[in-house]
Amino acid sequence: MGSDVVRHKLPGNSTFPIAAAVEVPAGRTTVYLSGAVPPVANAEAPANSVAAYGDTEAQTLAVLARIQAQLEGMGLAMGDVVKMQVFLVGDPGNDGKMDFAGFMKGYSRYFGTDEQPNLPARSTMQVAALANPGFLVEIEVTAVRP
Repeated sequence: MGSDVVRHKLPGNSTFPIAAAVEVPAGRTTVYLSGAVPPVANAEAPANSVAAYGDTEAQTLAVLARIQAQLEGMGLAMGDVVKMQVFLVGDPGNDGKMDFAGFMKGYSRYFGTDEQPNLPARSTMQVAALANPGFLVEIEVTAVRP
């Protein structure tokens, strides 16, 4: 899984689960995945509502599962991800602020684990809205083919 990719740790002995930087050697193929959004989690909830897609943690888990499946279909794995951009909408249940803690609960099940320790460089930002009013999470990644 990208064993010749160099992942630089955050300074100061930080345990926060992202890389400060990632170096990809020349000659490696990079794969850019378009932003992924969550599937409907509750078909009985009103269409295009947060209730239909779940809270930030649930949406994060669903989006990362979609990304994992897409990568696996291309012969890649989550450990091959070198860059991630995360777009979070302010959660109405969190006074309109992004639920960063909920995102991190989902993210930490895929990255920085004993089974998958490779950490991507990552940016996380709050945005005003996504394509569907029920979406709280969209994630795009860049992976490197080992």
